[in-house]
Amino acid sequence: MYCMNKALLLLKKIPEGKVVSYSELAKKCKTSPRAIGRIMKYNKDLVTCPCYKVVGYDGKLVGYTGNGGLKTKRKLLEKDGINLVNGKVEKKY
Repeated sequence: MYCMNKALLLLKKIPEGKVVSYSELAKKCKTSPRAIGRIMKYNKDLVTCPCYKVVGYDGKLVGYTGNGGLKTKRKLLEKDGINLVNGKVEKKY
């Protein structure tokens, strides 16, 4: 439970136009990237906990199970001002 709360709290702090990788979030929560993926999968509050901002370690768009899948994730990231090149976030930080 602690890990879930911490991950969602950190997610809320990601500024507009920025993303974080599953592995970066996992390190901060002292857990695995897979555990972060499970936490994101069950996130109910997409507005204040923007799980679409979590990407693969290499910037690749992965792991979005929200309505519309990765196509929706791409649209949300672009709306947030994040540039994508060949299906990857151009710059993560």
